Amino acid sequence: MNIVNESDTLLSIKNVFNTYNNRNSFLKNFTIFKNEEKKNVLKNINIEIKKGEIFGLTGKSGCGKTTLARCILGLVNYEGEIFLNGQKTQKNQIQIVFQDPGASLNPVKKIGTLLEEPLLINKIGKRQERKQKVDRMLLRVGLDPSYKSRKAHELSGGQKQRVCIARALIMEPKLLIADEAISSLDVSVGSQILNLFNKLNKNTGLGILFISHNKNALEYLCNRIAVMENGSIINYL
Repeated sequence: MNIVNESDTLLSIKNVFNTYNNRNSFLKNFTIFKNEEKKNVLKNINIEIKKGEIFGLTGKSGCGKTTLARCILGLVNYEGEIFLNGQKTQKNQIQIVFQDPGASLNPVKKIGTLLEEPLLINKIGKRQERKQKVDRMLLRVGLDPSYKSRKAHELSGGQKQRVCIARALIMEPKLLIADEAISSLDVSVGSQILNLFNKLNKNTGLGILFISHNKNALEYLCNRIAVMENGSIINYL
């Protein structure tokens, strides 16, 4: 377990709520009526993640973990406040690694193209600078630059996930969200990915929000762990 600087807050989540409209239709005298009922997905979530911390989030399926991640990424609406380094979160400052690396990678494009795309879209660097950065990112996640010429179907599950991590890191985010990032991998490969997260955290100070059902992985990797149930934080481990 890593030592965290308790004085510096990276991510601050304050009084966050998320709701959705549950629409029910019913018949009355052969006329269809629609009834909208608001359902709370997240209820008054308050979390602080420190700089240099790996923060764990766990709970049963449907408890709101992924919805919270989507709120942090700005992909869904919410009530409350979410700040990164004391400011409203901005594009590219937070990136995510998903559960299924195969579904996250375009099967037609080569790995080098997939990694370079975010740099091209954001008009970062000249062509040679982008190529060099892709090489550095591949090396950082434990792959050599020759992987640039391969496609996703030529890689193992663990190699695909390393590529997904490299792509998430290419924009140099302040926070990385790993949403069940080892659950589709076998135990030995999953352990290697955990060690990679640990190495990235120690070498670069990258903050990580690690979402998982895997108790052993959470206890091995995380500084602190929050437990969710029915949209609320009910405990810290």
